[in-house]
Amino acid sequence: MADKIVYLDNAAATRLDERVVNAMVPYFLEKYAVATSEFAYSQGIEAREALDGARTALAAKLNAKPEEFVFSSGSSESSNMAVKGVALALSEKKGKHIIVSKIEDFPVLHSARALERQGFRVTYLEVDGDGFINLDKLREAIAPDTILVSIQHANQEIGTLQDIDKIGRICHEKGVLFHTDATHTFPRVEIDTRKLPVDLISVAAHTIHGPKGIGGLYIRQGTRIAKWMDGGYQEFDLRGGMENIPGAIGFAKAVELITPEETQKIQGLRDVLIDRILAEIPDTSLNGHRQQRVPQNANISFHYVEGESITLHLDMRGIAVSTGSACFSRSLEGSHVIYGIGGDHERAHGSMRMTLGRYNTIEDVDTIVGALSEVVTELRKISPLGRTKEGCDEVPL
Repeated sequence: MADKIVYLDNAAATRLDERVVNAMVPYFLEKYAVATSEFAYSQGIEAREALDGARTALAAKLNAKPEEFVFSSGSSESSNMAVKGVALALSEKKGKHIIVSKIEDFPVLHSARALERQGFRVTYLEVDGDGFINLDKLREAIAPDTILVSIQHANQEIGTLQDIDKIGRICHEKGVLFHTDATHTFPRVEIDTRKLPVDLISVAAHTIHGPKGIGGLYIRQGTRIAKWMDGGYQEFDLRGGMENIPGAIGFAKAVELITPEETQKIQGLRDVLIDRILAEIPDTSLNGHRQQRVPQNANISFHYVEGESITLHLDMRGIAVSTGSACFSRSLEGSHVIYGIGGDHERAHGSMRMTLGRYNTIEDVDTIVGALSEVVTELRKISPLGRTKEGCDEVPL
């Protein structure tokens, strides 16, 4: 194992910033009471004020009202709350039709499939080779009984940024609610709820050097949504369960620490990473749109070699990345995103996602490009998928 770890899986989880830890510590060791009302004991009131302060700060980053921001246990719960909550609230009076894209992350995709089993009708929109939905197809798919459209802001694997402004306008023209999963964009990509026609937005802390197990759902005031998880009366009676006050404090601090300058630096590293891999390693292709993508994401398919083999060899060199290969998936299926953009088995199984964060440097980029060049070259020599142009017969793409 290498002495220094080069971590490039920041879309899955990020290293917690020490300043976030320091902000959270008092709420573990000193101010640990449950958040209670103004008529309770002082420690509970103090906890309530801290929770409300974090809520206000996070809502402000979305240009939203504090009462429009509901804390959750993370992006999975937020998206479940949005999709299932709207379904429960509107199915009897308006209809049982929902629209999602084929490349949504699993919280949305699996929520839609769960509703299908309960009698809902779901339209799964196709995407093009870059991962964009077709706006005309969306307009055509909306029916009188459509209650919700859920299209992600940025894809979790290939990083493509959808035009949520145009999507939201189509939805609102048709009188349909619009939810977007912004787990991989907030707050690195600006989201202004007073300008964007979005009704529900899922966000989380684990991708921005904040704590795991905390997220939120923006719910535009007046949006009809039902409580889907029973318990107490927390979060405006929209979810049951004790509030994660240290997590909320950490989430707000993590968002506070994100700056445009840092995001620009990360995007610059990403551009160098993509350009060098495509230029220096033959038979590679970029997945997702080159420009309209989230700042931290690079997703490359290395043809004629399996992604899990690359991942394991990089791990032995102290480099952490993720692959779209079935062997690294609990479902034992290749990436539904790569298949969704028209990729075949080989492209899906040879795909590699590299996502950058606060602690990555240009030296990390040099390290991984050099390692990839060596690893891919060696693996292609023994790959059953075929050989590169330097070898014998190629396997057609």
